[in-house]
Amino acid sequence: MKHADIKAEENTSTVTQFLLLGFSDLPNLQDFLFGMFSIMYVTIIIGNSFIIVITRIDPTLHKPMYFFLTNFSFLEICYVSVTLPRILYSIWTQDRSISLLACATQMCFFLILATTDSILLAVMSYDRYVAICHPLHYPLVMNQTKCTQLAVGSWLSGLPFQLGQTCQIFSLHFCNANRIDHFFCDIPPVIKLACGDTSLNELFVFLVTVLLAAVPFLLILTSYSKIIATILRLPTAQGRAKAFSTCSSHLVVVLLFYVSASITYLMPKSTHSAVSDKLLSLFYTIVTPMFNPMIYSLRNKDVIAALRRLLIRTVQ
Repeated sequence: MKHADIKAEENTSTVTQFLLLGFSDLPNLQDFLFGMFSIMYVTIIIGNSFIIVITRIDPTLHKPMYFFLTNFSFLEICYVSVTLPRILYSIWTQDRSISLLACATQMCFFLILATTDSILLAVMSYDRYVAICHPLHYPLVMNQTKCTQLAVGSWLSGLPFQLGQTCQIFSLHFCNANRIDHFFCDIPPVIKLACGDTSLNELFVFLVTVLLAAVPFLLILTSYSKIIATILRLPTAQGRAKAFSTCSSHLVVVLLFYVSASITYLMPKSTHSAVSDKLLSLFYTIVTPMFNPMIYSLRNKDVIAALRRLLIRTVQ
């Protein structure tokens, strides 16, 4: 009996690396996938870098709204760089192995940056709330010191929670199961490999998600309900249209990010499937960051005007 217990314990402790299966079930599409993901990555880097550069060099964009947008664009570059290079490497080399430490590191950075994304979106909605609902107090409330504090808080707030969550997940035993049916080390597919009862871990994931995603989302909804109420009270249609135009881009990004991420992390493990996990993860890890620069630039008159001034200076 004692010998059986020792053997069982050894079996639960031998996993030292994982296999990220990714898109290995599509062998005939590997070249296409590599090309598609490469184009997406370059598009994300160029698009978000464009927003960072143009908001830095054009004086008319030196406002709190664009300060936060610069942080958001830099965040998106970091966010996709946690997952996409690894996807490209796996497809190019067909080497799908990843060490336990590398997997934990990828998950930790991904969760920290995802939390920053969530909180920063809430901060950006608060900025729009003050600008539209309290325009006379806006320069005083959203001063440089306050903006810096909000940005730093967004980057650091999720650090202790997600470090703790990552440590908790990788303290589980994996019973020699090491095939992760996903393209990066995300929480749902990793927890699926754990043996024994993981209900407490799932509860912790749920609570952290509620705190770091659902609460910011509720703050965003509150901000926008007040914004919409204020806009509807504006006397002219032109004023209402201008106010809506400054908020619509942000609202689109919020919905794209929160809907797909919430479905992934708030659903119980038993309801997850590999296909749905991959599709939803692709959406909020790659597709949304790719479209963000287009949403914020093409729908923003200030950015378009700044781009025109830049092109005119370049031509002259």
